[in-house]
Amino acid sequence: MEIHVELKTVSKMFCGCKNDPFGADKPNIYTCPVCLGLPGALPVPNRKAVEWAVLLGLALNCEIPLFSKFDRKNYFYPDLPKGYQISQYDQPFAVRGFLDITVGNEKKRIGITRVHLEEDTGKLMHATVDDPTSPSGLRGASKKVSLIDFNRSGVPLVEIVTEADIRSSEEARIFLKKLHQIIRYLEISDADMEKGSMRLEPNISVQKIQSRLNRDKIQKLPPYKVEVKNINSFSFAKKAIDFETDRHIAILETGKYPQQETRGWDEKKGVTFSQRSKEEAQDYRYFPEPDIPPIRWSKSQISNFKALIPELPDTRIARFIKEYGLSEYDATVLTEDKKTADYFEKAVKSKTIPAKTVANWIINKKADISKLSPEGLVNLIQAKTQKLPMSEKDLEEVINKVLAVNSKAVVDYKAGKESAIMFLLGQVMRQSHGRADATTTRKILENKLK
Repeated sequence: MEIHVELKTVSKMFCGCKNDPFGADKPNIYTCPVCLGLPGALPVPNRKAVEWAVLLGLALNCEIPLFSKFDRKNYFYPDLPKGYQISQYDQPFAVRGFLDITVGNEKKRIGITRVHLEEDTGKLMHATVDDPTSPSGLRGASKKVSLIDFNRSGVPLVEIVTEADIRSSEEARIFLKKLHQIIRYLEISDADMEKGSMRLEPNISVQKIQSRLNRDKIQKLPPYKVEVKNINSFSFAKKAIDFETDRHIAILETGKYPQQETRGWDEKKGVTFSQRSKEEAQDYRYFPEPDIPPIRWSKSQISNFKALIPELPDTRIARFIKEYGLSEYDATVLTEDKKTADYFEKAVKSKTIPAKTVANWIINKKADISKLSPEGLVNLIQAKTQKLPMSEKDLEEVINKVLAVNSKAVVDYKAGKESAIMFLLGQVMRQSHGRADATTTRKILENKLK
């Protein structure tokens, strides 16, 4: 897989122009001599974009070389005004990483070849316009043209390239969703695929295997690959891979290899279509960017970057299970989106409602949390679940039963694990069908566990 992600820095990659290609009122308003590639204009790297690329590399378990550089990738296309793209070739910011995914009940590790930084291109728009060259007597004459909007030209673009470890369209979909989640947790990009700020490009090839036992131990890849460009959804990526796999098998069964090429995806027809023959690295004539000095890091700087990485989804899932006594399913749903996970944690801080109850309300959408503060949700749950209070005697009985059958949680709490009391509180609330007062119950539990 090759995945391109536009970073949400304030300014572009190599100039001070505003980085907001999707919010621009008009085409070509966020441009300057640098991002238009005018003669004599010199690029200056965006420090924040470089730091974010390193941060993403670390989040993907990559090694960060202490020496990196930018390179010129030479090709001619109307949306590339300089005739080359400033990118990275042989010494990127991050290399040799991995991302673990779960497919069914199996864990799988997908290798990350590299994470590198480059500038985005302009945007081509195909349109029909009035033809000013038509004879004056011919009304309504028009012609088809390609227009270019350079608001996107020079926007910082990070590219993630995987090893050829993905063996099915479903593995690809799971991997892409997890990568998308990590990017959003890091808050370096909105990764909005509908707008095009995250673009998916699978490189596909097929070969026969003797058995499923050796399907992940292929030593040599087929002598071809086909790249499908600029896919903007996980489901479309899955469909494109399935379509290409079937197409390749049909060709391979005739004794031929599919043509190595770049193809596009037609989401309406559900098919891929040929765009151009696939380029090799030598076709781009890479060479070091002469206008940008190499970038060197110290080991202490890399350590500082590691300290900036927030708690990522897998770690947060494990903590929610352990700290709040949630099921794996509940913890996974709550952590899909960072804002939802943060909201949940703020709501359970009050310690007046069991974490499981708060989780149920959020997961089952019993309230519109976009219109309620976490405190407001807690108050709503209390109001909606208020029942006749239990007598002191009945509450004492329930608490004693819960303590008797949850000896491990009792031991954990006495050993200093404060979160264990939330588990016990949840058990009492469940056994009392919500009639127990959470504050009173917690106080009794604390006294009994001294």
